[in-house]
Amino acid sequence: MLVVGLMSGTSLDGIDAVLVELVGQRTDTLRWRLVHGRTFPYDEAQRRQIHDAILHGGAAALCRLHADLGEWFADATGALCREAGVPLARVAVVGCHGQTIWHEPPTPERRGATLQLGDPATLAERTGRPVVADFRSRDVAAGGQGAPLVPWVDAVLFAAPNRARALQNLGGMANVTWVPPRGDPRPPLAFDTGPGNALIDAAVELATGGRRRNDPEGRGAAQGRVDEALLAALLRHPFFAQPPPKSTGRETFGRPFVEALVSRWQPEGDQDWLDLLATLTELTARSIADAYARWLAPLGIDEVILTGGGVHNRTLRQRLEALLAPLPVRRGEEVLGVPDDLKEALAFAVLAWAHVVGLPANLPSATGAAGPRRLGSFTPGALDPPPCGAP
Repeated sequence: MLVVGLMSGTSLDGIDAVLVELVGQRTDTLRWRLVHGRTFPYDEAQRRQIHDAILHGGAAALCRLHADLGEWFADATGALCREAGVPLARVAVVGCHGQTIWHEPPTPERRGATLQLGDPATLAERTGRPVVADFRSRDVAAGGQGAPLVPWVDAVLFAAPNRARALQNLGGMANVTWVPPRGDPRPPLAFDTGPGNALIDAAVELATGGRRRNDPEGRGAAQGRVDEALLAALLRHPFFAQPPPKSTGRETFGRPFVEALVSRWQPEGDQDWLDLLATLTELTARSIADAYARWLAPLGIDEVILTGGGVHNRTLRQRLEALLAPLPVRRGEEVLGVPDDLKEALAFAVLAWAHVVGLPANLPSATGAAGPRRLGSFTPGALDPPPCGAP
C-alpha cells in the first residue's frame, strides 16, 4: 500500500512529508520503499502562529491553529503526491503526527497528558483519503509517556544483523533508540535524552532579535567558548539523571528556559552570545553522551546513527563524534535509506500502516505503558477525492 507520513516537530521549521510504499501484513515480512519525500517549510506567519499558540494560546487561538494545521497538512499531502506523480486516490492512508502543543509525562501522583493539533477531519476532507492521527494519546492513557513512539519502527525497519545500533534523533528534542541485533530477544530501549536543537535555536532568535532561527552548521557555537561552570549547572537538571522511561519537550527545554537563563547570565556583546551558543550546543552533546554511558553502554553499542535536523550542525556532530569515540558515528541517510530530515515522517507512515493492519505499535519498554496498544484514531476519507488540487 501507498502511505503518506506527516510530521511537524518541536523545531517548528515545517512539515516533513513522505510517500512510502509498504508491502506486507506482518513486521517480519514488511518491505518498504521511499517513493518521495521533502520538507515544506513554514513561512514566518505560520511559524509565529504555532509558536505563539504554544506559549500563550487560549482556546480561540488553539482552535484556529487546529483547523489551520489541518489545511497545511492537506496542502503538503497534495503537493507531495503531485510531485511524485501519484494520484491521491492511490494513497491508502495518511499518517499524521500533528504538532505537539503540550506534552506532560506521567508522575507517580498523576497520569500524563499530551496534545497534538492538526485537524484530521480537515485533512481527510481536503484529500479524500483516510487519516490516522493522535498516535500518542493511547499510550498515555495506558500509563505510558506517549513518547518516544519511533522506536517500534526503528526495531522493525532498522535492526541490523550482528550489531547493536543507537539511533539518535536530533530534533527540537533529542531521543535515542537502542536496537539490538536482528534476532536478539532483548527488547529495544528508547527515551528522550534531553534538548536537541530547541535551546540552540531559541538562543539564536534571542541574540538576533528574531532575524535568524538557527545556527547554520554550528558556526556560531564554533566561535564561542564553553562556560564550564554554566554547563555543569545545566547538567544538574533533574531530567538528565532520571532513568528511562522518560520523555520531555519544550515545556521543559524551550524558549522560556533560555529566556530565564539569559535573564540570569546577562550576555552583553556578540562574544557572550557566541559563548552561550557553544555552551548550549555542548549541553546537547554532553547530555547525549552521558545518557549513553549510563543506560546504553551496559547493553553494548556497535554504531551510532544520527538523524534529524541537528545532523546539519557540524559543531554538534563533531562534539558527538569526539564524546562517543571510539564508537563509529554515521549519518542516517548514509545507511538507513531515508534522508536525515525525513526519518520521523517515515515512522508515522509506518505507524499508520500498523493501525490499518491491526498491529500494536508502542514499545512498553520505551514508554512505560501497561502493555502493547494499537495507536492512533482513524478518520475515514471521502468516497472520491475532491477536486481541490488533487491530480
